[in-house]
Amino acid sequence: MTIRFLPPPLDRYDAAVEDAIASCNGDIHGAVKALILLNEVLESQIEELQAAMSGGETWARRTDQRYNN
Repeated sequence: MTIRFLPPPLDRYDAAVEDAIASCNGDIHGAVKALILLNEVLESQIEELQAAMSGGETWARRTDQRYNN
């Protein structure tokens, strides 16, 4: 009689880590670098949103200005 153990199910963070590494062809260093760069982009967008909100600007007007110039 053989007893087989199933691996524990991945939680959503483990799955996200696996996806990030897989999207970088297994390169862990590349995956971490990509996530850091993405985080910087998101932080920049948050700063822009905060600036727009404090100035009474809408996000749509701000993005329209950026892409239509």
